[in-house]
Amino acid sequence: MANTILFRDSLVAALDGLAREVSAFAREEDLWTVSGSVSNSAGTLTLHLIGNMNHFIGAALGNTGYVRDRTAEFGQRDVPRHVLLSNISEVRDQVFSTFENLNDASLATIYPLTTFGENRTTMYVLLTLCSHASYHLGQVNYLRRTLDGASNG
Repeated sequence: MANTILFRDSLVAALDGLAREVSAFAREEDLWTVSGSVSNSAGTLTLHLIGNMNHFIGAALGNTGYVRDRTAEFGQRDVPRHVLLSNISEVRDQVFSTFENLNDASLATIYPLTTFGENRTTMYVLLTLCSHASYHLGQVNYLRRTLDGASNG
């Protein structure tokens, strides 16, 4: 159980960090601001992480029936902050409930989707998902600090 708890807690920590970042934007409209060569806003990255975890954890491992619309993740704009936060909370709950049915032996099983390559283990995919979440969380943090500094200057 120790390994599944480690993955669960890493994903939950990323989601908690995402909620803190979304909440910390000084101006809600800046969640949707892009600048220079940056093409994804913090809001877009938030929707992407929510969709990613709902799909690869909830649907693939938890059999939730979630159907991903990746195009909408990158196409929606001006979703209110409280909706983003609610969706983060919902996917956080989904991560917890999915991991209740996983154990360390299940980490060695072949992941049910081939998105990450043929015959990848569930452990490999979870490690990839943790890295993915951390990468985008860092981007959201950097965008927030940059935009908050610009709006205060």
